[in-house]
Amino acid sequence: MRLLLWFLAVFAAAAGLAVLAQLNTGNVVLFVPPYRIDLSLNLFLFSLLLLFLLFYVLLRFVRNTRKLPGWVARYRKQKRERDGNQSLRMALKALYEGRFVQAERDAQQAARLPENAGCAALIGARAAHALRQFERRDEWLAKIGSDASFKTARLISAAELLVEEHQPKEALSLIEQLGEEGARHVHAQRFALKANQQVNNWAEVLRLVQSLDKYHAINPALSERLRDLAYEDLFQAQTHDAKSVRMAWNKVPKQDQVRSAVALAGAQAFGRVGLLDEARSIVSSALSSHWDKRLLQPYRQFSAEQGSKELMAQIGLCEQWLKSHPFEDELALTLGALCLKQKLWGKAQQYLEPLVRSSSDKAILREAHLQLAELNEALNRSEDAVQHYRESALMAEESHCL
Repeated sequence: MRLLLWFLAVFAAAAGLAVLAQLNTGNVVLFVPPYRIDLSLNLFLFSLLLLFLLFYVLLRFVRNTRKLPGWVARYRKQKRERDGNQSLRMALKALYEGRFVQAERDAQQAARLPENAGCAALIGARAAHALRQFERRDEWLAKIGSDASFKTARLISAAELLVEEHQPKEALSLIEQLGEEGARHVHAQRFALKANQQVNNWAEVLRLVQSLDKYHAINPALSERLRDLAYEDLFQAQTHDAKSVRMAWNKVPKQDQVRSAVALAGAQAFGRVGLLDEARSIVSSALSSHWDKRLLQPYRQFSAEQGSKELMAQIGLCEQWLKSHPFEDELALTLGALCLKQKLWGKAQQYLEPLVRSSSDKAILREAHLQLAELNEALNRSEDAVQHYRESALMAEESHCL
């Protein structure tokens, strides 16, 4: 519609000019001695307009000629930017496609553009790392070592790649540089967690797990497993000092104290320093909170003294557990061992003899035979005692051979 209106306007103007030209009968006389030039007014106006147009075209030509070098430079710059950006996109695409050789090649092309040098270096470093060209990876990262805007990206990327290369000390050194600037990066903490695992720095692993849990930045199952490993290492380090064992246990959160692996490590640590009451208390609390038959072995190992109220309390507690877990062989073995220690011969025999007939666990069978041998020896049943000792020895030898 707009184009049609423009056509109508142009034709109307042309018609109007034609009518005016016919009505205009004026003349223009130019004296250029010794010449005289007579022109119609219409021709003079047309010539003047034509001269103006020629002068305008000449000026535009001169102006554009002077601007031509700038235009050429601008075109070349735009072409470099276009090619560099395309190379950067292709490098990123190739990196995620797993075509690492092509990704590094495209990154080299993209790095020719200064604006893309930082991103291209990060892509090139990851591609070289995937190709296990670690020296070339370090060269890529060194190219942006002086670029302050890429410092954080460079440090985190380098730390991640060093952790994958199993160079935890170098990775932790880079992560420490981030910490010196007051930056708290959850992503960096993940790599610090892996690096500390590799150097077996379980105290720091525990701290990082607790920190990452606050941000829900770690899988709950992995968090629990790492906590267990950290506490196990923590209590294994406490070997002879009862005070340090108590201090270490008191630092464990209440919700972790009843976890099976943590309770097992803590009970064994208390048992090694002779704090058997604390060891039993830890195990009984954990079993009451969450049943785990692995805790029964230290529960009978750290049993109370013969004839004590504590030992009778242990037996009573085990009998309560047996009501909830009637088919638990480990619990029956524990009850038999505790009754044997308390010289409750009938009860001990009641719990131990069914085990040697029905249990499929060779470790339980071996210990049950040993307990029955001691029971028969105490009751002066020499032949039965010898038979059970023989069965226990044979199972121990078979287990050793396997």
